[in-house]
Amino acid sequence: MSGVNYLTKETLEQMREELTQLKSSGRAEIARQIAEAREKGDLKENAEYDAAKEAQGHHEAKIAGLENAIATARVIDMKDVDTSQVSILSKVKGTNLGTKKAFEYQIVSEKEADLKLGKISVTSPIGKGLLGKKPGEVVEVTVPSGTLKFKVESISI
Repeated sequence: MSGVNYLTKETLEQMREELTQLKSSGRAEIARQIAEAREKGDLKENAEYDAAKEAQGHHEAKIAGLENAIATARVIDMKDVDTSQVSILSKVKGTNLGTKKAFEYQIVSEKEADLKLGKISVTSPIGKGLLGKKPGEVVEVTVPSGTLKFKVESISI
């Protein structure tokens, strides 16, 4: 992921803690698994060794991804959120004009997105569609299942 990664201070701290854990105990556990598999004989036909090396690759990729996300992070403070229009960290109340159902989403970074908690990514189709909109505006968003129409009712923190 390139560009700026907008995060809350809490999420940035969680990411730093996870990175520390992955670099210390996580790497140590992978090294132990590789050593244990290596002791079992011929490496050419050792599926356990291959699995441990593959796990090591995934582990290092996760570390690299976290390092990149932290390096490109920009911390946003809730007091800096402009509620005159939809922006990152704002809470949007609206209506799906197709189903007439009300919704409330908080626009967050990809790392913080959790639909069960009503947090949608700023890079998702709905998140992108809502960005910059003001209360009363109607938004058309193209999603894999078609086009949705939303009316922005209110914006808060």
